Amino acid sequence: MKTKTGKALFKYALTAKRTFILALVMLAIGVAADLAGPFIARNMIDNHMLAIEKPFYETNTASSETVSYNGKLYKRGDRFAADETKGGEVHLLQAGRPFYFVEGAVPDTTGERSFEGGVLTISKGGETLQYPAVKLSAKELYAFYKPELPGIRTLVLAYFGFLLISIIMEFGKTYWLQSSANKVIQKLRIDVYKHIQKLPVNYFDNLPAGKVVSRVTNDTEAVKDLFIAVLSNFFSGIINMLGVYVALFLLDFRLGLICLFVIPIIAAWVVLYRKFATRYNTIIRSRLSEINAIINESIQGMPVIRVFRRQEQTSDEFEALNDDYMKHQNKMLNLNALTSHNLVNVIRNLAFAVVLWYFGGGYLSATGIVSLGVLYAFVDVLGRLFQPITGMVNQLAALDSSLVSAGRVFELMDQPGVDVTDGGMPRYKGNVEFDDVSFAYKKDYVLKHISFTAKQGETVALVGHTGSGKSSIINLLFRFYDPQKGSIRIDGQEVTSLPKQWIRQHMGIVLQDPYLFTGTIASNVSLGDGRISRETVEKALKDVGADRILAHLPGGLDEPVVEKGSTLSAGERQLISFARALAFDPAILILDEATANIDTETEALIQSALEVLKKGRTTFIIAHRLSTIRSADQILVLHKGEVVERGSHDELLALGGRYYQMYRLQGGITDAAENGSGQVQEGSSGSSNPEAQGSSAPAAGSAGAADESKRPTASPLPNLS
Repeated sequence: MKTKTGKALFKYALTAKRTFILALVMLAIGVAADLAGPFIARNMIDNHMLAIEKPFYETNTASSETVSYNGKLYKRGDRFAADETKGGEVHLLQAGRPFYFVEGAVPDTTGERSFEGGVLTISKGGETLQYPAVKLSAKELYAFYKPELPGIRTLVLAYFGFLLISIIMEFGKTYWLQSSANKVIQKLRIDVYKHIQKLPVNYFDNLPAGKVVSRVTNDTEAVKDLFIAVLSNFFSGIINMLGVYVALFLLDFRLGLICLFVIPIIAAWVVLYRKFATRYNTIIRSRLSEINAIINESIQGMPVIRVFRRQEQTSDEFEALNDDYMKHQNKMLNLNALTSHNLVNVIRNLAFAVVLWYFGGGYLSATGIVSLGVLYAFVDVLGRLFQPITGMVNQLAALDSSLVSAGRVFELMDQPGVDVTDGGMPRYKGNVEFDDVSFAYKKDYVLKHISFTAKQGETVALVGHTGSGKSSIINLLFRFYDPQKGSIRIDGQEVTSLPKQWIRQHMGIVLQDPYLFTGTIASNVSLGDGRISRETVEKALKDVGADRILAHLPGGLDEPVVEKGSTLSAGERQLISFARALAFDPAILILDEATANIDTETEALIQSALEVLKKGRTTFIIAHRLSTIRSADQILVLHKGEVVERGSHDELLALGGRYYQMYRLQGGITDAAENGSGQVQEGSSGSSNPEAQGSSAPAAGSAGAADESKRPTASPLPNLS
């Protein structure tokens, strides 16, 4: 069942929930501190700068809040104590730029104002009121503003205090959010890599390595962007918008209601955007995986590409993929260009236009429906509303790309795997029994009714032309696959009843093309297993004769080994592989044409070591050079997935069947006629491969190859841990 991407991401986010919550708390505090600015500005305008037009009253008590004018003391009316006596009322009213002193009460200060001939005229709704007034000098006006300065200074300090809090919270939010995201991605990458180790071998048969690498690296990196950049902007945006709307409603309920139209527009916008963006991003991530796959394949196969002059064709394939990738990237760019800042600006300008149209009629005279301070603060807060919207819109592309990448990662993790079982089992003897085993990779059986017994210490050779089923038997023995029919037992115990890791713990393999890991010669022998000491490594290398071959290396056992051991010769790599198998002391040993890539001198050197290696172990040899298996206890000749002949080397030659013909094609028989004693005359064995000459062998038609080609290639790999 496919994992729901959102739920899976939420589950991973919970792994760092404490730091995520801390980041969100700091974000909320930072937003609140940031939104305090417009409220401070409103207070400064309405309660200090414009409050000078509030009524002043004469007083006899001097203080920091009183103003001296024409030998009298005045104080603003809202600053009198409850038991304090108020004297005569005066007003300071602005007409144009100057302010005028009006002695006496002014019931209504709203309306158009003008001053002429010592008279201040206020006109409103056809009614005209006139008051004797005196123009104030700058010094006199400053005297009335002076009591406001302490309050303004306090508000300015409060503003900088909130600004400092906002800066600290922004730093903390960014740090903890990124720290949480890194922790989540670290766990996600580890889980993905561990899951890859659990996937069955057949999963990788049709999936290029580059695509797997892309999901572990590129796709998880995109998920990291989701937690760091996308969620940061969206969390910040949502909390900012909530804070802004709270501020708008606190400033004026009607203003807040008018600006609610922004929310459905953004919601519809996101839904419509994702409808197109998801389609493009799915193709983009897929093409990126394919590009990684073709690069990986080209690097691995560079010698073949150069030898067969396939550079131009390979470049054309890469260019076609890259062009398609760029085409869909350009589609995403067009989509982002059409729906990013342009739409934000349209919505913002529309909101400002509606607000100014509805509330701005009396704005310039400060006598509108709302006060100048409220309108200023509202415009400031409304501008802040579109900052998080812009941030969220700019992250829509990254959001969709991240969700697509996350879906690809979780699709990989949804693939059924085999849990790694802790512990192990005692070293078994190695008695192997195949009982009427039939197996198919897909539909057609590649092994049919295979039955044989290999006792401890015996050597069993598997021979046959390509496609006969030799590697399939080894794959079943390692439990890379399980048979559809029949059973396989080790020491009488059914292998399917045991964890795969336990079985492989006491198996070893030497491949025709051994794989070496980046590290040193010593680490490639021990594979980092703490149970294998350096002395064991040295002894294993010495027993297989590698100490003499590798003596020229300046680093000795600590000589660096690059990927695949490309700086070493084929013989040196094979010797290290032999030493690896010997160091792990397996009960069952598989030699997959282990001496095929070794020169004659090196082969002679390790033949005696092989006898030591095989001693006491059940050994399976996949043989192409039949001369290497003449001492095998049992030889199984496979054809089209069936055992057609079995016996020792001499018995099979005497039989005169398929094995006899294969051996003869390799030059192992110099005289086809039997001598008088009935024994076949053998000559020196050649080294030609029967598979290269299989077309000349009697009864070795192409059916076997065709049968084996129906399955995906799956070379068995060692699991010695």
